Amino acid sequence: MKEYVLANEAAIRATFFFGIFTAIALWELVSPRRILSVSKGLRWANNLGIVFFNTLLLRFLFPLIAVGVAIMAEKENWGLLNNTAINSYVKLFLAVLLLDLIIYLQHVMFHTFPLLWRLHRMHHTDLDFDVTTGSRFHPIEIILSMIIKMLIVAALGAPPVAVVIFEVLLNATAMFNHGNIHITINVDRLLRLLIVTPDMHRVHHSVKPNETNSNYGFNFPWWDRLLGTYKAQPEDNHLKMTIGLNQFRESRYLKFHWLLIQPFIGKVGEYPIKKRY
Repeated sequence: MKEYVLANEAAIRATFFFGIFTAIALWELVSPRRILSVSKGLRWANNLGIVFFNTLLLRFLFPLIAVGVAIMAEKENWGLLNNTAINSYVKLFLAVLLLDLIIYLQHVMFHTFPLLWRLHRMHHTDLDFDVTTGSRFHPIEIILSMIIKMLIVAALGAPPVAVVIFEVLLNATAMFNHGNIHITINVDRLLRLLIVTPDMHRVHHSVKPNETNSNYGFNFPWWDRLLGTYKAQPEDNHLKMTIGLNQFRESRYLKFHWLLIQPFIGKVGEYPIKKRY
């Protein structure tokens, strides 16, 4: 099984991505949570354009990627888990759990420092919230995130299969919890004990800074609860809340070239935890 997963890592990730993307997109059509405020064609063309661009960029700059680092770490006996005598299944679980915690902390960091926020805020300038928002990140942030991930994988000694599982899980939950999908309150209450739900994460995309700086989790909801960044509901209800950032309300900022240059224009704004104008 391990050999199959590693040999077909790219195909596995692509299959899960397109399968889950299609499922969430259809769910949005059948049972949407909110009425979209901007042309779906405009948003999807540019959001998916940046996803395609980032994918090509990563494959060009990092042919090794995180799973390659994990294979090297296992071979050379690098990292904490490769030097700890524990059951292989426990090691797998711990690796996925710790990688998720690190992604949470990285997310907080990108909201904390103004320079990093300039990169990350592109993700928040989408004026609607749907499945395409989940993969909408600036290329420089994607590169920095990959470098951080590769360093952490090496230091942690995460098993290669755990890295593949984590990557698939991260992509899947990012599409799910950004989905413009209706889930009943009772089901949502149960789901968010185990996974970040769309209603939970939507709060993070509120135009209000105190809500933007909450609910940082992508996969597991526990870090927000344990570390004091959890906010159950938006001050306005989910149907009335405004998505996006105060600085970028014009639809022109949704276009591909504006997405690329957006970190370099305007003031940093009021959103970073450590504000500097």
